[in-house]
Amino acid sequence: MPDPGAPLKRIRSKGGFPMNDIHDTVVRRDAAAKIAGRATYVGDLPIAGVLHARTVRSTIAKGEILSIAVPPLPQDCFVVGAADVPGENAVRIIFKDMPVFADGEVRYIGEPILLVCGPDRAVVFDLAARVVVRYREDVPVFANVVAGARYAYSKGDPEKAFAEAVRTVRESFSTGYQEQAYIEPQGMVGYPEDGGKVTLVGSMQCPYYVKNAVVGVLGCAEDRVRVIQAETGGAFGGKEEFPSLTGAQVAVAVRKTGRPVSLLYERTEDVETTTKRHPSTIELTAALDCDDRVVGLMATVAIDAGAYLGLSGVVLSRALIAATGAYTVPHLRVEGTAYLTNTVPTGAFRGFGAPQMFFAVEMFMGHLAARAGVDPIAYRRRHLARRGDLTSTSGLYRDPILVDGMIDRVLERSDYRRKVREFKKGDAWRGIGLSVFFHGCGFTGSGEADHIKARVRLDKDSAGTVTIRIASVDMGQGAATALSKIVAAVLGRPLETVVFPHPDTDLAPDSGPTVASRTTMIVGGLLARAALRLKEEWTEGSAQSVEERYVQPEGIVWDEERFLGDAYPAYSWGVVAVEVEVDRRTFQVDLKGVWSCYDAGTAIDPLLAEGQADGGLTQGIAYGYLERMEVKDGRVRQKNLTDYMIPTAVDVCPADTVFIENPYAFGPFGAKGLGELTLVGGAPAVAAAIEHAIGRKISSIPATPESIMELIEHGTR
Repeated sequence: MPDPGAPLKRIRSKGGFPMNDIHDTVVRRDAAAKIAGRATYVGDLPIAGVLHARTVRSTIAKGEILSIAVPPLPQDCFVVGAADVPGENAVRIIFKDMPVFADGEVRYIGEPILLVCGPDRAVVFDLAARVVVRYREDVPVFANVVAGARYAYSKGDPEKAFAEAVRTVRESFSTGYQEQAYIEPQGMVGYPEDGGKVTLVGSMQCPYYVKNAVVGVLGCAEDRVRVIQAETGGAFGGKEEFPSLTGAQVAVAVRKTGRPVSLLYERTEDVETTTKRHPSTIELTAALDCDDRVVGLMATVAIDAGAYLGLSGVVLSRALIAATGAYTVPHLRVEGTAYLTNTVPTGAFRGFGAPQMFFAVEMFMGHLAARAGVDPIAYRRRHLARRGDLTSTSGLYRDPILVDGMIDRVLERSDYRRKVREFKKGDAWRGIGLSVFFHGCGFTGSGEADHIKARVRLDKDSAGTVTIRIASVDMGQGAATALSKIVAAVLGRPLETVVFPHPDTDLAPDSGPTVASRTTMIVGGLLARAALRLKEEWTEGSAQSVEERYVQPEGIVWDEERFLGDAYPAYSWGVVAVEVEVDRRTFQVDLKGVWSCYDAGTAIDPLLAEGQADGGLTQGIAYGYLERMEVKDGRVRQKNLTDYMIPTAVDVCPADTVFIENPYAFGPFGAKGLGELTLVGGAPAVAAAIEHAIGRKISSIPATPESIMELIEHGTR
């Protein structure tokens, strides 16, 4: 096994030789275009005769629309609304509860009511500002009282475990909103083609999600809608389901006007009206034996879905599955509810329910250790999941779990033990904290086999160039590079002979959405199989195509109704330590060091992996102490990147990042998921570090200076 702490392998920059060593780092396939400014984003597309669109939105949180007064429209200007939808006025996500345009009622501030379209963007913006909507206001709901989705499951005999417990401990935890803050705001362009076909080009993660939604909204045949991904400037989950809404709106506008239509969000509009990470409240109750070991756990989870359910049911389910964290607890009772409120809808965000739950579980384990007078690392080790243990849903951990050794690496590289001792002696508020976590790879349970049914295709031309045909997108994470490397390495051919175009639903089969840490492991695995077949059947001078379909690994069984069985085919693991100093006067948190170790199977490209790790961890740490978003009376208060603080260069510190090799049998070259894993452990690690520094328990994030001051004055030691 190579030394995980060794320097990254050299970067290959010269072409013309076979791509044989998957561990070699190569120059990113999109690097040159992006560095030179040649990358074409949706806002750069030159489309003749385009109409610019602006959204007219609700100004109240809940109420009935009484009338809409539109100012006189100049020539070639149009208004598009619910009455113009030829099919269903509902966006197909999982639940079809979100309308394309509000029709008769509004449920949150910022809900789309109309599009105003015209050739002059400034005129369109002025017209939209002069649309007057009259309402009959209703009393909005901002508390968790209206259930949208509810799930529960159990393991073992929780009633007996709690009845026989020596003691029980209960704590509550809460997490706030988090904004994806991708570099490029939401954008979608559409244009008509012959025969009534509508083509959409946009910034997105899931082209087939958009296509399927638009087919329902237009009420047309599938071949009448084409969706192409443009260069995408970041997503982090924020462009999973939301482009289905903008795509549907643009498609309706194209159908009505017969002209190309461009809908590009500005930053404030994007922050105010697009989906966020779900706020949560989580109550955990532990049943402890005479050795203070957790033998039973009850977990109650509440997440705020906002005005429409969207993906919230799935986010909730993934949170519930993570109820025991990286530990084995024999007896469980877990329940959770996604509540509907009259606020901006929440949705997909990197980690997808896991960051909320792992924050709660990791802080709880630290508090239990402190209550028992036990070293928190030793306490965690006593409970760690092992190969052969049952998961929270009574599935099986089939693969080696190397977390014990990963903890050792992080403790050593961070000098954790010495710092824990010395920080208690000094006058400065210094602290160090550690978290242990996993992330399930791929769709939950049987989702890959029963719902996604991924297909990939490789097309070889007569000159020997191989084109990857998939729906998975590169949104900045490096998928084009990693997947091209996999195909080239299996074929034993130069990387330059493999082409990865932007996904186009007219040309590429549905390989599933670019979500759930599945792109490299699932889609890359299918591409590796396809490449192997193509290599075996290779015929020089002839065009060839090879297609592969997903087949569930044997033994993976999941009962979706009862939350029973193998929730995921594989797990990636991580350990993070964070060191902080808290200013005694301002309560400002200053990061002093970050150390992390990950098991993502095999790193397909070490430099890409390190970028994913450092970026994800920074995002996770900021979730824990910096990024604060509030919704007051239904309105987002931090509505731009001046008010909503994200980390800059002055907020981060050098990161020590290590990967260990633990190949997964069904992943390409042993790869597992990585993209979401790296975010999950950041918040509990930084919260534990702040807790250590100030000597007060933290049960809510973000731990901002204001909340730290409150803890110093009134918090629990």
